[in-house]
Amino acid sequence: MRELLKLLRTLSDPNRLKILKLLEERSMCVCELTEALRISQPAVSKHLRTLEHCGLVGFKKEGLWVMYFLNEDSLDPRAARLLEELMDWLDGEPEILNLKASSLLINRESIKGRQNRNGCRC
Repeated sequence: MRELLKLLRTLSDPNRLKILKLLEERSMCVCELTEALRISQPAVSKHLRTLEHCGLVGFKKEGLWVMYFLNEDSLDPRAARLLEELMDWLDGEPEILNLKASSLLINRESIKGRQNRNGCRC
């Protein structure tokens, strides 16, 4: 029961749900997520750590960047089913649709030159 409560608490934050929906589309670095969500880099990093501790998100290093991805394969099958239902439920939400559309325009290479504005060290 403890693991279920940990997962539900993790999924109860709107920004974490948005991160999951963005990572459902493609792997992203912290600076891309910061740009998409329009929240601070430390806040995005904290959300990613929480998601990682639950096994929902993984990361890999690509040159200078640390890329985060949805880690569905490592989940308990029951947690994976819950996450799948939740992701399906969010698909029709206007805020999620707008976020996904705007994230298509975000590119880590274009953000790199603006790192002082958003605190990114890419």
